[in-house]
Amino acid sequence: MALVYGLIGGWAILDPLAAGLDLGWPSFMEAVGLSVTSSIGYSEIAGIYGGLNLCIGIMCLIGIFKKDIGIFSIKLITFLVGSIAFGRVLFSMLPTTPSFYNSFFVFEVSALVVGLFLLYFQKD
Repeated sequence: MALVYGLIGGWAILDPLAAGLDLGWPSFMEAVGLSVTSSIGYSEIAGIYGGLNLCIGIMCLIGIFKKDIGIFSIKLITFLVGSIAFGRVLFSMLPTTPSFYNSFFVFEVSALVVGLFLLYFQKD
């Protein structure tokens, strides 16, 4: 999770800079289906998607070496991905909304199941 969240965070922070440089990597905003219509939008992408994911990745990296932070990281990620997946399911129940089933949902449910497994079988 340290690698996944760290890379997602870094990608989201650097994406607006890379857009004008044509570095050959895929756009973060295109990958998640977003478009920015004002300059504050770039700050929101960097803060919410970039900063939050990067710090979650750093927390997970620290958790490899400090058990209490590791357990907290698992609890936090399990709660976050479960909440996001739940929100997708609820949204899909509204009339004329798209299905919740996509690759992000599969990741969230997989991370939720793994997190619940790790928390249930953790050794004190």
